[in-house]
Amino acid sequence: MEIQQLIQTVLIYALPVLFAITIHEAAHGYAARHFGDNTAAMMGRITLNPIKHIDPIGTILMPLLLYFATSGAFLFGYAKPVPVNFGHLRNPKRDMIWVALAGPASNFVQAIFWALMLVLMVALGLHERFFLEMCRAGIMVNLVMWAFNLFPLPPLDGGRILVGLLPWKQAQVVARVEPYGFFIVMALVIAGVVGSYWLRPLMSLGYAAIDFVLYPLMALLR
Repeated sequence: MEIQQLIQTVLIYALPVLFAITIHEAAHGYAARHFGDNTAAMMGRITLNPIKHIDPIGTILMPLLLYFATSGAFLFGYAKPVPVNFGHLRNPKRDMIWVALAGPASNFVQAIFWALMLVLMVALGLHERFFLEMCRAGIMVNLVMWAFNLFPLPPLDGGRILVGLLPWKQAQVVARVEPYGFFIVMALVIAGVVGSYWLRPLMSLGYAAIDFVLYPLMALLR
């Protein structure tokens, strides 16, 4: 029964997750190219082909192992980061903010898209459970990626945004954390700090923002 549940969960989440990580990474590449760095373009990473962005360990193995180890209570994964040479940007400190922000912003837009699909399906009387669950999964996955990646610690996008916003001296102090940032974030995740004090409040705000954006349409369809 557990295997059947796993297969059903994988099928529901597969498309939203593939879109979420692919568009997220491609958005970084597009933004970097726009602001003067062609590294991602030259390495073929500005693409909507998910295979180019999938990390066998971070995207497939780690989430599956965590699913079984925690009975689905805790999931985490990552894609291959798009290479960006910040020194090639026209204004490295300022443009770093926009390049980093592009990924989470793409996830928020996708969350709105999945919410729009859900509203339209319900309005049209399409109650196929699989597709409704896929839409809900798309909203949740993208809001999680949006909120988690905005956590203000390098190498997450939020950390790079913070480095770009801080004065030079303070920015250098934060940037030095990057080699250890992943392990610090993971420790904070396991300790429940990120979930309780960052993800949940930010995701609640995200859901409220989506409701606000779609309210006129929902009112029209009633």
